[in-house]
Amino acid sequence: MSTDVTPATLTPSVIGQAEKHHTAVLARALAGTTLDEKQWIVLNQALAAGAPVERGAHIAQVAAMTQWARTEVETAVNALLAGALLATTPHGLLEPTGTGKAMVSKVRAESGAIVAAVYSAVPAEDLATTARVLATITARMAQELAGA
Repeated sequence: MSTDVTPATLTPSVIGQAEKHHTAVLARALAGTTLDEKQWIVLNQALAAGAPVERGAHIAQVAAMTQWARTEVETAVNALLAGALLATTPHGLLEPTGTGKAMVSKVRAESGAIVAAVYSAVPAEDLATTARVLATITARMAQELAGA
């Protein structure tokens, strides 16, 4: 009897298990902060934009990438504004505050150390192939959901 537990092919179960483990790593890094997963993603994406973002466009982008309802993203934006992790510029755009940027750095450092250690066990060419496959699957799922 084989003790090999490596799946023979990529399945929704394999993807789901990987996603759940990534979420658990993030939850560990978020412990002790004021952030939940939705707030983290909204804040992280605002910082990743590299410049202040238009509120409605940011909400739409995060809702589309996560498949969350716009109202859920709006709630996260409001919590980040109330917590002074996001601020509104004089032109009405959203931008991370210094405290928000520090929070992102802290969470990225904690979760990044674990993710880097795990991903380093996989050859770079396998990671590149996996990225292409998952991007294709995600794009096709988005098309299917949009057509439903």
